[in-house]
Amino acid sequence: MARIKRGVVSHRKHKKVLELTKGHRGGRSKLIKEAKSSLLHAGQYAFAGRKLRKRDMRRLWITQLGIAVKNEGLSYSKFIVGLKKKNINLDRKILAELAVHNIDDFKKIVSEIRG
Repeated sequence: MARIKRGVVSHRKHKKVLELTKGHRGGRSKLIKEAKSSLLHAGQYAFAGRKLRKRDMRRLWITQLGIAVKNEGLSYSKFIVGLKKKNINLDRKILAELAVHNIDDFKKIVSEIRG
């Protein structure tokens, strides 16, 4: 059987990993073993970060809504209950967007809930 040389393949794999870990500090961007480990952890942090971003955005929307509704003389919880009773199916993202940028439309929704 012929001998198989794998230098080219492993060099390509190493280059790929080192390219992905370019901004990491110290040996994490220069040594292949450390770079592989660093890349795995970075992937885990990125995955968790995507979940955390959703959580953070929802908290922001709720805070924005709470402030906007309080200015209209209502509490956040009563506002949400009113939305459900009136069968207004707008999510918190859209409501927060209205509260921040389209104040007149948001006031119409609040008046709809009140009366």
